[in-house]
Amino acid sequence: MDLAIIVVIAAILIVVFSHSLSSRTGVAGPLILVAVGVCISFIPAVPAVEVPPDVILIAVLPPLLFSAAVSAPAIEFRRDFAAIGGLSVLLVVVSSLVLGLFFFWAIPGLGFPLAVALGAILSPTDAVATTIVQKLGVPRRVVTVLQGESLLNDATALVLLRTAIVAGAAGFSFLTTLGSFAWAVLSAILIGALAGAIALRLRAWTTSATANTALGLTIPYLAYLPTDALGGSGLVAAVVAGVVCGQGSVRWLTPEQRISDKLNWRTIAFLLEGVVFLIMGLELWGIVESNLSSDDGLMMGVGVAALAFVILMLVRAAYVFPMLRVHTVRVKKAVRSRISARDDGAHDPRVGRMRADIDYFESSPLTWKHNTIIVWAGMRGAVTLAAAQTLPRDTPDRDLLVFIAFLVAAGSLLLQGLTLPVLARLLGLRRAGESGPPREEIREIDARLRSSALEAIDGGRVHRSDRRPFSPEVYALPASRFIAGLDSAGDAVTPEALEFELALLAVMRERLHELGRSGRHSTSALRYVLDELDAYEISVKLHLESER
Repeated sequence: MDLAIIVVIAAILIVVFSHSLSSRTGVAGPLILVAVGVCISFIPAVPAVEVPPDVILIAVLPPLLFSAAVSAPAIEFRRDFAAIGGLSVLLVVVSSLVLGLFFFWAIPGLGFPLAVALGAILSPTDAVATTIVQKLGVPRRVVTVLQGESLLNDATALVLLRTAIVAGAAGFSFLTTLGSFAWAVLSAILIGALAGAIALRLRAWTTSATANTALGLTIPYLAYLPTDALGGSGLVAAVVAGVVCGQGSVRWLTPEQRISDKLNWRTIAFLLEGVVFLIMGLELWGIVESNLSSDDGLMMGVGVAALAFVILMLVRAAYVFPMLRVHTVRVKKAVRSRISARDDGAHDPRVGRMRADIDYFESSPLTWKHNTIIVWAGMRGAVTLAAAQTLPRDTPDRDLLVFIAFLVAAGSLLLQGLTLPVLARLLGLRRAGESGPPREEIREIDARLRSSALEAIDGGRVHRSDRRPFSPEVYALPASRFIAGLDSAGDAVTPEALEFELALLAVMRERLHELGRSGRHSTSALRYVLDELDAYEISVKLHLESER
């Protein structure tokens, strides 16, 4: 027990200091963690590490994917859903089949079903690895496409893996495979959405902040476990629950809960991401030892892994470049045709959203430079390693297959992770400040909210939560006193004035919801302003408590 505690503390310290080293050197933190894990694995006193796959698939990936889904940009996901769906489903299927043919030829006696299983293991991109791209300053639409792909492609890969293993033991059936995939996805969507919706209502009903936080931490598993028990994709269920909770938090949760959730899930994601990459490095020695003892040694695995990586990149490039071009042209044409079909376009909010979609595609087109980044950013990682370890123990050449999966995942992370910043700079896509919040858009939203607040004050439309009106004395205070904030209040602050300010914040938040539904603004700008409103509301509540 003492040793386990020491190991956990040491892992946390390594993750924290690797992050600090990354900030000082400019090298991506995951790459440093993999290198540290590899160095530790070569220490003679350290035994070979083999983490059970259930630890990654059940304990780590559901909260990690949930945390990413909670903060997923829903507006941008909707706009590029066709492209994200194609990368998450069609590309994974094609990559698995092409790699399956290669492995069937390169590894004698493997069998085609298991060859496809290994192809499915290597096909999905990693949700953790794509965090490297977010720090490069590339256009946000590129990050959105990569985020969506990494969130959704695990389902396709894991269903194909499970189906291929079953086919290897009992024979292949196209209808069975199709039905298994459909059930895995549909059941995950239904159960994940239901778990997210129920969790939101329970959290809105729970008044204790501590209990609310504890309840929030269980949501990924409330979605994963029943879905997995019914034969569905638990990871997809966790993602769907995260999207539902992320979008519903504005309506159902308080500012305190939203700010607490944001900090908690960032901390959890930070630690889990670090642990996953540290484990990747630690597992190296055991994998190498098992392959050294085999007849073929290491070179066969290295050669097959290198060729598999090249095939992955070629298939990805052959799919991404024409697909994203066709997607952009087709979506813009479809949206324009729907707008022209409406006579009341000037007053229909749906037409306004369509026009905002067109502006989005025209202001952020995916050129060949962006597609190049999307191709090269398709890194493999924790899901590939965990899926490889789920292969049955009696699988022919199992150690070789796991070794190939590790080499592709670790090599992909190291090679692509180290060269992505250079590639982005050579293509002229890495710009300072691009990864931060859009300041001009935030100022525009802020001006609209202040205007709506002034209109509500002038029209006498500010009410308490129980609909009771405020006294004329509060309305007689200068409107600028409320818009500017507490710093301008001076000695005029009274409990009723603070309550008036809280009611005014509710008006501004409702206006923010309207702007969000209009589709004119990005998710990052809307969330930035919402965080500002939440933080200011908490400060007003604290001030109100001190005045009473």
